[in-house]
Amino acid sequence: MGKKIRKAVFPVAGMGTRFLPATKASPKEMLPLVDKPMIQYVVEEAVEAGITQMIMVTGRNKHSIEDHFDKSVELELLLAGKGDEANLEMARKISEMCEFCYIRQKEPKGLGHAILRAREIVGDEPFAVLLGDDIIHSPGRPVIGQLMETFDIKQAPVIAVEKVPMENVSSYGVVDPSGELEGALHQIKSMVEKPPIDKAPSNLAIIGRYILTPEIFDFIDATKPDAKGEIQLTTALNSQLEKTTAYALEFSGTRYDAGDKLGFLIATVEYALRSEPLGEKFREYLKKIKL
Repeated sequence: MGKKIRKAVFPVAGMGTRFLPATKASPKEMLPLVDKPMIQYVVEEAVEAGITQMIMVTGRNKHSIEDHFDKSVELELLLAGKGDEANLEMARKISEMCEFCYIRQKEPKGLGHAILRAREIVGDEPFAVLLGDDIIHSPGRPVIGQLMETFDIKQAPVIAVEKVPMENVSSYGVVDPSGELEGALHQIKSMVEKPPIDKAPSNLAIIGRYILTPEIFDFIDATKPDAKGEIQLTTALNSQLEKTTAYALEFSGTRYDAGDKLGFLIATVEYALRSEPLGEKFREYLKKIKL
């Protein structure tokens, strides 16, 4: 039997410029989605899938991410003194749900470079990568867990994909499938980063969930920066595809592009409608709006 996935890498060093001025001094990943920061939803997805070590690749002005997942003695003492057991349990759960490691990406050199920074902590193991601005609602079966199940069978890299309208493909990395295998699973022939519509090999867009093998680090290390000075993960994966097989899985779940202002607002409304006990009152409020 192959190795199990125990570790997940979270590239959270980006500047979040699409959310300025809100992200001038605060990380995009800490923007609240109803009552939790975005990054907590993604960490909880990994925990639910059985991953036990979260590796945060951070940058400047990201200290609040570390503080959020750390133990807060002062807050716990305050809540205990007030007899607020519900919030005390919630605060403790955040810091105790898994192990966290932090490493800095000193310069914004792209997703590939961010993942490469985690090489020593990951070691010689397959690992997950989760992007914090792709929030995916998939109750009962976390998306990264769906990829892990496929990896357990195939023992090869697995990438989450979603069919998008052709007019939107230029905003994504896109998979060129060599043919559908089993249901929603495709073998990957190659990947193209943000292709023009007329050059897109399909409308299977790469979404921010990956299961990668440790061999990817050598391919990233050998990848030259693009015109923007960034090391693209898709370029490294294409190089790895020359040596091995990889798969694309159309996941089950509702994905929100929370790195976009409109996507973030849509996610906020829909998560609020699902929440207890807020949802019903919020639904009634929305019915009354006249703008």
